[in-house]
Amino acid sequence: MPPRRQSIYLPGFSHSNPIPAASRIGPFLYSGVLTGRTAGGEMPSTLDEQCANVFAHVAELMEAAGGSTDDIVKMTFWLADYRDRDALNREWLAMFPDAASRPARQAMAAQLDGGSLMQCDLVAVLPEE
Repeated sequence: MPPRRQSIYLPGFSHSNPIPAASRIGPFLYSGVLTGRTAGGEMPSTLDEQCANVFAHVAELMEAAGGSTDDIVKMTFWLADYRDRDALNREWLAMFPDAASRPARQAMAAQLDGGSLMQCDLVAVLPEE
């Protein structure tokens, strides 16, 4: 019998600590922190690049977990410059163009390390396997 909880890992994206990108129990998926690092582990210097990478990681995570971005219920973002949301809103609208079908979103100010200008996590409810 497979374990009740399933760890989700992403090729080319890992944490420095021994944790998965996300964890799933039944239809519920909770991510760890997703950053704007590239697949090679480099942290771009601009918020635009980091934000694009974060949203690419979100799409990859949802696919790896057996779902899609339509299954996301809530996303939380931490921003080094709390008021600078142009890049976030651009990527948000590209991923969630339908105003009638967007996840909840929260953005908060944060003191981030390693050159990170933003981070996010998400909660999703996936189709039953």
